[in-house]
Amino acid sequence: MSIFKQHIDAMSAYKPPLEGRDPKAYTLLDFNERTIDVAEHIKAALKALVDSGRLQMYPSYGDITSRIAAYSGVDEDQVMITNGSDHGIDLIIRSAAQAGDEIIIPGPTFAMYSQCARIENLVMIEPRYTREGGYPVAEVIAAVSGKTRVIVISNPNNPCGTLVAPADILRIARAAPAAAILVDECYFEYSKTTVADCIADYPNLVITRTFSKTWGLPSIRLGYILSAADNILALLNVRGPYDINQFAVAAVTAALEKPELSLSYVDEVMTVSKPMLEAFLVARGVDFWPSAANYLWIFPARPEQVDKALVASRILVRPKVDADGRPGLRITLGTRAQTERLIAVLASVL
Repeated sequence: MSIFKQHIDAMSAYKPPLEGRDPKAYTLLDFNERTIDVAEHIKAALKALVDSGRLQMYPSYGDITSRIAAYSGVDEDQVMITNGSDHGIDLIIRSAAQAGDEIIIPGPTFAMYSQCARIENLVMIEPRYTREGGYPVAEVIAAVSGKTRVIVISNPNNPCGTLVAPADILRIARAAPAAAILVDECYFEYSKTTVADCIADYPNLVITRTFSKTWGLPSIRLGYILSAADNILALLNVRGPYDINQFAVAAVTAALEKPELSLSYVDEVMTVSKPMLEAFLVARGVDFWPSAANYLWIFPARPEQVDKALVASRILVRPKVDADGRPGLRITLGTRAQTERLIAVLASVL
């Protein structure tokens, strides 16, 4: 007899395929990470922390919240740091809903939303994205009921890269004033789209962001939540006092001191690499979803053979099936040189 809740025992763990991902052996285009190393001054900040004589102490966070607030264009009391954005997603869902409540999660999308919902034993409503229609705004609004406690808007969505217009997000927020509207802006630096300027006027908006993707720091885990000050106070009651480690704070503090050194990579990805790959796919007649992020979800005629050819050339991408079971490949965009090499391999097999 298990000591745990029955629905927890019945779940399966979210297990992304992390093993064997050696950045020295492969070009990693499979997890939407930054594909090049972080700036040297960030490494220097981490090395300085190791030599500081304070590793035996609990973390203290200094002015990191105010720095993130300044970067995000919000007030300091509208920010809470988290242990990656996954932590923020979990805290929001856990704080807003209890067993039997409803959560609306349009799919296909990031697996952590449903994972957190299952942990809380929520009822999941799952309308579908379409390539032509994008995020199912009308279906989401129609699904709102007295039991709706959370609505997820992944913006842009993973794996398809679909963007939701801020006006549509606000429509949903108005339609469900008693629900937390969880807007995941994990790829904000790529999409340049946010509703952070609306959090004071829409108290049910709760935004998650991360320093994992654009900034190249997924291994040390720092994310943040943007929301009305009262929401932040409530979430601080749930977050532990030491949930974020000192290495994350040191690295992000350094990153925000010279953001241009990290964000110049974004320009290369979005203005050079992404148009280059899109043009190649169009010329070859390969279907793909329009994307506002640093990845494309493509559907070549023989995705398994394409994947094998890429692996043989030491390039890793992520196989992903769509809602109808059609197999595709989600490909992260990197530098110009990495994209040219990717296209050369694709050209040999398509």
